[in-house]
Amino acid sequence: METAELRRRFASSPVARLSTVRPDGGPHVVPIVFALVEDTVFSAVDAKPKRSPHLQRLANVRAEPRCALLVDHYEDDWRRLWWVRADGVGAVVESPPVEHPGIRALALRFPQYRDEPPSGPLLVVTVHRWTGWTSTS
Repeated sequence: METAELRRRFASSPVARLSTVRPDGGPHVVPIVFALVEDTVFSAVDAKPKRSPHLQRLANVRAEPRCALLVDHYEDDWRRLWWVRADGVGAVVESPPVEHPGIRALALRFPQYRDEPPSGPLLVVTVHRWTGWTSTS
């Protein structure tokens, strides 16, 4: 698939799986909501209930910024399966202003953020490589 198609499919998914590296070297994978702007993925700590305000994914990115995001499409008709992975480098913006492009992109994508913009840290992943697979290729 061409990069533009990989981005289009990635952006069509409401959720991605974020994979980071724990301090002990082990993998850490969590689902996230996100917004994609060109080759940048934004995800914010929001008001959804969490076990702790100190999220492991953010600690992981601070210590080891390399990360990957995966979206996929499944149907019982296996001829329609596909996945897209975005490999990149993450950074944490601790207190982004409401005007931050990432916060604006998230609010455009998710109506829940229009009334209550995320107030926690913002994860910014700069994608360096797009890969994917489709059963029709």
